[in-house]
Amino acid sequence: MNALNAMKNISSKTHIQLSKTFLRIPVFQEQVKQNQHQSLKRRLRIANELLKNNTIETNLAVINDLEQIAHNHPQYHWTIVDILTTFVRKNAPYTHQEEVTSNLSTKIRLDIQAALTVIARRDANEDPVNEQLDLSFTDMRGANLKGANLQQTNLYQANLAGANLRKANLAGTILSAANLSGANLYLANLEGTILSAANLSEANLSGANLHRASLYLASLHGAILYDTILDDANLRETKFSE
Repeated sequence: MNALNAMKNISSKTHIQLSKTFLRIPVFQEQVKQNQHQSLKRRLRIANELLKNNTIETNLAVINDLEQIAHNHPQYHWTIVDILTTFVRKNAPYTHQEEVTSNLSTKIRLDIQAALTVIARRDANEDPVNEQLDLSFTDMRGANLKGANLQQTNLYQANLAGANLRKANLAGTILSAANLSGANLYLANLEGTILSAANLSEANLSGANLHRASLYLASLHGAILYDTILDDANLRETKFSE
């Protein structure tokens, strides 16, 4: 009987302990979430600091880590996009067109290209409705942005001379006063894009969609316009020849 009572006592204590454990599970899970949240925020702060003054190799590793965080934790998507666009603006500032014409072959820095690649292939469905990518006043000469999703991006006075924008989505983008000379815009979507006073000289616009785009005062000297869609585009004072 003593043995039986002992077993009952053990069973009762075990039941109480298990009950307490299960009651603590939601609290434990919440603690795990909070710890993970704090850990990720710390990683983002460190990444932001590392991108300020470091080697290209370190920057490449940080950019890769940021893309992984954005992929695995969508709640940090826009924070990471903002970190990367800020990195590009600060490290690739605008170059005047006078300098560009004499140096079209300048290669884009590897870490700048890496940041742009991540931005271009991000999950745009995670972008906040009222937010806009800001890559204005940047030097992206020769950048590879093939198939990039840059819809509604602010590219005001950006330098994209010689850039590969083949099949890129630039619908609704602000490209006023931008330099796109010699850029490859084959089959690019430029519907509704603002290209006022933009330099598109010698750009390849074959098959590009410029429906309802504004080309007011834009320069298209030597541009390739085979099968380019220009219906309802604003061509007021657009320069097609010298």
